[in-house]
Amino acid sequence: MDPFFTDLGRTILARWQAANFSLTKFPQIAKTALDENPPVDHVDLPALIREFLLNDEQRFQSNSGFGQPEIIVYDDPRFYIQILFWLDGTTQIHQHEFSGAFHVLGGSSIHSIFGFEDARSISAHFRVGDVQLKKTHFLPTGSTVPIISGGQYIHSLFHLESPSLTVVVRTHNDPGTSPQFTYLPPHLAIDPFFTDALTSRRCQLLDVLEHTGDPEYPDLVREMIGQLDFERGYFILQNGFDYLQSLGEWSDTWKAFQKKHRALSRYILPTLEETKWRDRVVRLRSSVSDVEHRFFLALLLNIPGKPEILKLVASHFDGAPIDNILRWSEELSEQTEDSFYILDAEWPEELGDPDPDLYFAAFRDFLAPTKAKSTSLPSLAPRDREVIRASFERSALRALVSP
Repeated sequence: MDPFFTDLGRTILARWQAANFSLTKFPQIAKTALDENPPVDHVDLPALIREFLLNDEQRFQSNSGFGQPEIIVYDDPRFYIQILFWLDGTTQIHQHEFSGAFHVLGGSSIHSIFGFEDARSISAHFRVGDVQLKKTHFLPTGSTVPIISGGQYIHSLFHLESPSLTVVVRTHNDPGTSPQFTYLPPHLAIDPFFTDALTSRRCQLLDVLEHTGDPEYPDLVREMIGQLDFERGYFILQNGFDYLQSLGEWSDTWKAFQKKHRALSRYILPTLEETKWRDRVVRLRSSVSDVEHRFFLALLLNIPGKPEILKLVASHFDGAPIDNILRWSEELSEQTEDSFYILDAEWPEELGDPDPDLYFAAFRDFLAPTKAKSTSLPSLAPRDREVIRASFERSALRALVSP
């Protein structure tokens, strides 16, 4: 294995030992060592890949499933160093039960930091509260970021290039920092490593009933909702959310959940709707390879406000940010036989045959409103204007069109 990582690991070990193996000091020790000898300046990646594929004398490899793939390049009983490859890696909002630091070896990422306010534990594996974005910044190749274990460090990464690579120096586990929650905006934190086998099997059996079109499906779900606790009831709702909507049975099912759980239910519907929206944007990402387009999608997924999006576009690309956004939107548009799309924003069916020019004009007007509203879109009635706005507000472009 690359001797660089052996030297890096030994340096970190010696400095950590001098600090009496303090967990609170380890993130800065790891970051400083990575900054002093940046892997991006020292690692011959093609040679490392070739050596790993052809030489059996390698470090112990874990089965964590983290990365695409994960390669361990240094291991010690107290910590290890790994290289993570990311092909379509959009990480969920999460915290860690380990500490250390990560270094961007290849590619770049949008890095977002979150807080979880007014938290309330429902069980050891399920919490409610308010997921709030604190900060978003761009990580170019060569960046190094400390990792602090526990709920004080909640983050997500949107990798712009494919593949992107990170070097992670990390402890195995830090006592008292589990579970390693994943956060579902705007209100939930769940333990992704906890499995309720009975609930999982029930969801799978409901999937069978969905697949076969069993007419009892909605009534069975509502009966389950009336009996189950809040946590398990949420997972049943999550599993059937789309299908119940397609059947026109969602409203009655939601009323059954509200009746059962009353004030607690306020956390659930916004989270289900936001999860559905975020999943759609992530799926869009998987079909996009252009780095500028992926940057645009990363901003749409992670930044809730138009001023912040425009600021980040302006800081990374020449020209007016609105002009760049309009160009990307046009490049990401699609005309089909029956409709017209800008990303996932679809021309409203109730307005008749698609009019791409009018749809773009409306988007441009929402993005950069003119002072003279009466002359900006003279052919569009106020009601039709709001119908078009609503189509954008349901899409990945929602942050750019809100009044």
